[in-house]
Amino acid sequence: MLEGTVPERLWLWPESPPHSSPEDDFCPWLALYPVETAVPRGAVLVCPGGGYTHLAPHEAEPIARRFNACGFHAFVVYYRVVPHRHPAPLLDISRALRLIRANASAWQVDPEHVAVLGFSAGGHLTASLGVHYALPELNIGDVLDEVSCRPDALILCYPVITAGEFGHRGCFHNLLGLDASEEMMRLMSLELQVTEQTPPAFLWHTADDASVPVENSLLFALALHKHGVPVELHIYPHGRHGLGLAEEDAHIATWSSLCCAWLEGIGF
Repeated sequence: MLEGTVPERLWLWPESPPHSSPEDDFCPWLALYPVETAVPRGAVLVCPGGGYTHLAPHEAEPIARRFNACGFHAFVVYYRVVPHRHPAPLLDISRALRLIRANASAWQVDPEHVAVLGFSAGGHLTASLGVHYALPELNIGDVLDEVSCRPDALILCYPVITAGEFGHRGCFHNLLGLDASEEMMRLMSLELQVTEQTPPAFLWHTADDASVPVENSLLFALALHKHGVPVELHIYPHGRHGLGLAEEDAHIATWSSLCCAWLEGIGF
């Protein structure tokens, strides 16, 4: 997609989004960043972070265009955040993935090579889809229920993962509310939900992240390894939270090139 071109916008839901809060009428959408290609290409669905309170712009379009530069189609999902609660964000991202696959032929997307990428809370949402793609709550009774919402790969950038000792309390309060049950907290503590069917993953984090401890990525990577799921993990020694493309630090900025090489290595 040419730099400066305004992306096409596709609404995720034909009518009122399911599980919406009556306090907010936000309508989630998908922004399209295709590449010109004569043959189907792999794609990356981008989920910006923002603590489940907002969506960070620097983790949206700039990321899509970076993966365009590597030859991949890209999409950005603008999902619901507070006052909306779980499962609203997960419904939005699952719907976005299903729409990409349903339109694969028209958009020249390889439907068997669609990765989902998320930053911080968007990383939690991405990993949630990776472990919870089969939840019955993600089916709403329309034709897209027949389209798989299981990602083919996960890309997790300084992700929120655990609701345990190293959890980011604010994210879980925003997603689940202050009165979430122990059972729900465990369900959304994603290192506990990994199985052999969880998609392969690429993770990166900084060791001294002061907002989301690096243990979040370590716990998820260890769970993947224990279940025999391929994983690539990069821990950079220093760097603040929320770096996005990390253009301010040439070393950390290598993550996107490493990620593109990883995608190519797994068949994208």
